[in-house]
Amino acid sequence: MPIYRSHIKGALDFLICFFGLIAFSWLFLGILFCYWITNNTPIFFRQDRIGLNNKVFKILKFRTLSLNEHLPLRERTFVLGQFLRRTSLDELPQLWNVLKGDMSLVGPRPLPFYYLPRFSQHQLLRHTVKPGITGLAQVMGRHRLTWSQKFKFDLFYVSKTTFSLDALIVWKTAQLIFSWQKDRSLEEVEFTGL
Repeated sequence: MPIYRSHIKGALDFLICFFGLIAFSWLFLGILFCYWITNNTPIFFRQDRIGLNNKVFKILKFRTLSLNEHLPLRERTFVLGQFLRRTSLDELPQLWNVLKGDMSLVGPRPLPFYYLPRFSQHQLLRHTVKPGITGLAQVMGRHRLTWSQKFKFDLFYVSKTTFSLDALIVWKTAQLIFSWQKDRSLEEVEFTGL
């Protein structure tokens, strides 16, 4: 295993997230205040996701949907949640997941734990690295991609993890965030197996 993937990547993740949480503490406090004044509680969304070597962990995000699960997804949105999704600020609490060692800054996006039996043996290779806050599939098309295409990008990343590739993905992620593209995450079709 290359030294970057085995030793350097994890150390960089920790340092960047540690100082990132300090640097963006004002932003966290601002978002928490917005939840409080709009009376949108609970603030956080937690869900079981698939981590390294198929281990389950609780992902942490800012909650962007109402708690009424009987409504269609489109009818469960609220203004603050829509803003956080569009700017990807709902992902900020995942810095804590990275600090805990559950996630990396860059890697295949962690999928719900109930998806696990639906993967082929080849697709399961995506879980031989830590899942990421952002990943190659996200910057190469995200919700415009089919599940098959997403997994191809994930598996390419697993086989080619390098510092330069991670840096490129982070750069492209920043470009996407500041492009203010319309959020289409609620349109994603559930993965049922290929």
